[in-house]
Amino acid sequence: MCQEENGSNRFSRRGLFVTGAAAALTLGPVSFAEAADGTTTEVVRGTLPPGSPDFVYLPVRIPRGVAEIRVSYAYEKPPVPAGTQGNALDIGIFDERGTELGGAGFRGWSGGARSEFFIRGDDATPGYIPGPIRAGTWYIALGPYTVAPQGLPYTVTVTLTYGEAATTPEPVYPPERARGRGRDWYRGDCHLHSWYSDGRRPPAEIAALARAAGLDFINSSEHNTHAAHAHWAQAAGDDLLVLLGEEVTTRNGHVVAVGTDPGTFIDWRYRARENRFGRFAREIRRAGGLVVPAHPHATCIGCAWKFGFGEADAVEVWNGPYTPDDEVSLQAWDAALAKGRRLPAMGSSDAHRDPDRVGTPQTVVLADDLTREAILDGIRAGRSYVAESKDVSVALSAAGGRGRHAGIGERLRVDADEPVTVQLEVTGAPGRTARLVTDQGVLHTATLPAEGPGAVEWRTTAAYAAYVRAEVRHAAVVPGLPGPLAAFTNPVFLGRS
Repeated sequence: MCQEENGSNRFSRRGLFVTGAAAALTLGPVSFAEAADGTTTEVVRGTLPPGSPDFVYLPVRIPRGVAEIRVSYAYEKPPVPAGTQGNALDIGIFDERGTELGGAGFRGWSGGARSEFFIRGDDATPGYIPGPIRAGTWYIALGPYTVAPQGLPYTVTVTLTYGEAATTPEPVYPPERARGRGRDWYRGDCHLHSWYSDGRRPPAEIAALARAAGLDFINSSEHNTHAAHAHWAQAAGDDLLVLLGEEVTTRNGHVVAVGTDPGTFIDWRYRARENRFGRFAREIRRAGGLVVPAHPHATCIGCAWKFGFGEADAVEVWNGPYTPDDEVSLQAWDAALAKGRRLPAMGSSDAHRDPDRVGTPQTVVLADDLTREAILDGIRAGRSYVAESKDVSVALSAAGGRGRHAGIGERLRVDADEPVTVQLEVTGAPGRTARLVTDQGVLHTATLPAEGPGAVEWRTTAAYAAYVRAEVRHAAVVPGLPGPLAAFTNPVFLGRS
């Protein structure tokens, strides 16, 4: 049967309360009668006004004997004046264990990527976690991302199928080691999306594209769900290491959890003003992963990073094809370096669908082997550079007296006035401009040969340059501004401390 509930589920400020998560509204519950077989459906309608809380929970009382829950939703998108945001409504679900921030109740999230989903014991819609449908109160989570001035009218349809529960398969995760080359430079892309969130590609297709891009490792980073973790094992192999993570997508910026333990879920339901991010950054690290703020100066709603970098292990300063947003991120990162902050930089494709190119750009990491532990150690230490493709390779080093030598991410311990020789070698970027950047700015520029590899040498001291990093640039597109990056390195640090 179909039952409509209107007035009882309209927004009311009296129903607003602060949970362990962000400010949230809990609507009146939807109840189902006990049944032996067949299906039953309930429909809920309501309207959310401008100023709605970040999350609106619709309680659904699930009786015993349910084998599958299926949810669909729709909402109106009325026309709005130019420059005004229209309606956008996300959706997910929590089970009878509740909606506590960081709790065990999470069962899936698709944001705005899907209009319906199902969960049963043996399967679930991509982005959702299969498993038993236990009796109790479940919570459909609605996320009014933006609300038009006219309000956001919505309809949620819940269908239960009764019967014997299917057995939940034991998850199989990709191995934490692939066939490596010992201590070497390994290429990876740590920010990718499959159809387990808002991407369009299955894991097997992403893995094939990663291999074609010359990558040695990738990181699964779906928006606000770990549902993909159990679906990467077949796509991995001796030649491709698959790390597991999540893109934690808050209303105040996104952070990529890189290389967490299989099955790790990191909550996202908080804003910067609530001072909760540190707790979840520590959860990422306890799960063995790295905390990497993504596209920190992106202009999309909710994308710019507002939590600060005190908890960051690295920062993604190049996201997809190079844009002015990335240039701002690069300069902000360099300013942090000049203040003495050793924060490694990364680059990733953030590829979702065609024509997004996996591995554009890619982070190239010096690691002891092709293992989860070794790759994360290399990224954390800043032993890496970022290149636009597999065709571009960069080597940067600094040398002092008595045979002392340091590479990317390392420190050359020399006295302040001791001569230092900096050497840069570049392949795959003929005719591009090489720049050596220090805490003072760009102190040396050279044009690379029109054919073949190029080399640049420069002499300095630790008193003159606290660090040296390299950039390889294409020709300028806007007069007076530097051209897009072809590659850049993390710094070599100079001096005793």
